[in-house]
Amino acid sequence: KVCASLEEASGGSGLVVLAVPAAGMRDTAVMAAPYIGAWQAILSVAKGLEADSAKRMSTVIEEVIPGHPIAALSGPNLAREVAEGRPSTTVIATRDEALGKLVQQIFMCPTFRVYTNPDLIGVELAGALKNIVAIGAGISDGMGLGDNSKAALVTRGLAEITRLGVAMGARALTFQGLAGIGDLIATCASPHSRNHT
Repeated sequence: KVCASLEEASGGSGLVVLAVPAAGMRDTAVMAAPYIGAWQAILSVAKGLEADSAKRMSTVIEEVIPGHPIAALSGPNLAREVAEGRPSTTVIATRDEALGKLVQQIFMCPTFRVYTNPDLIGVELAGALKNIVAIGAGISDGMGLGDNSKAALVTRGLAEITRLGVAMGARALTFQGLAGIGDLIATCASPHSRNHT
């Protein structure tokens, strides 16, 4: 059901999904906070870091709406393909195993396979940092540098993303999975990717 009221949209459900761009996450969380009950979990589907603070979205949400279990959805999820019902996968990251299983059950369907991962830091960083590499891949394509150059850029980019993620507390293995290399491939190669374009 579509509505224009944050109170109506967030009230009563067991799970509140914050599906706004990273740039608007803090403001949206502030506006939604009064309507989110103590029993409600929160799922972020934003891929990015807060511009002024470089904070992950789960950190922003925890600051604004403390005390709620938080999960993040990320992975190779080009919206157009998901909406068209093409086979897709995603990762639900959360430190709360029960919440991960709940969100997995809610979103799983025949064309959308949902995996869980306890590495919230790694999944969120992978989803945000791959955009930088995708912009570089798009520039490489635009300059006609060829697939060898793009492959080198993407591979070295993944190595840098992994090192930064580990330094920030993530697990290296997360960057080898769907939220890391999977999302990186989709974002760097697809004509549906805004960052590549």
